[in-house]
Amino acid sequence: MPIFSLNDWIALSLFIVCWGGYTYFANRQMQGEVNLSRALTELRGNWVGKMLERDMRIADATVLGILQRTVTFFASTTIFILAGLLAVLGASDKALKLAHTLPFVAEHSQAAWELKILLMIFVFIYAFFKFSWSVRQYNFALVMFGAAPHHEDDGNGEERKEYVQCSNELLTSANNSFNYGLRAYTFSMATIAWFVHPYLFIGSTFWVVAILYRREFRSKTLAAMKSANKSLLR
Repeated sequence: MPIFSLNDWIALSLFIVCWGGYTYFANRQMQGEVNLSRALTELRGNWVGKMLERDMRIADATVLGILQRTVTFFASTTIFILAGLLAVLGASDKALKLAHTLPFVAEHSQAAWELKILLMIFVFIYAFFKFSWSVRQYNFALVMFGAAPHHEDDGNGEERKEYVQCSNELLTSANNSFNYGLRAYTFSMATIAWFVHPYLFIGSTFWVVAILYRREFRSKTLAAMKSANKSLLR
């Protein structure tokens, strides 16, 4: 007996293609179209430039620390989720019997059940590595903020421009890692539907992609950030 049906393999393949394909599409599309990440990068560059004009930079370091703690919260939460999934995997026979008592859950062999749990574990392991790398990059950014040049020591301003560019690149990289982790969380919601039916898994995957696209390229939040960038350039 095969572990998965043909519909299951199709659903799993579409999930992998949609996840990887959307990531590639979003990274490529933002080269020509402003999305949330690109708009935030522009705002962040303005923030770092304004920071160099201030003598007191405690507020800037505090804001950066808050961003770091947000990522740390998600990294810690991912550990708890992984612990729960490993516990379910270790007691898969009992969990499977409980799941089969629910009217909306499809029949599974134990091997299929365990592989679906392993898929969720893989998704959250990927998210954890992205979150932990983002935390480290925010640590590096805090050091860079501490080493920021004084506005009176700019000379011809080249040092300041180079510092703003390097800091913004580091913060953008940290934010991108955080985004990849959040994207993994979002796609993990689609994997839950696989326990019900492969067709529902396919529909949930497309639904997740539609939500991500709308938020990153067509949301009111993006419109507000673009308007803020335009006002700052005046």
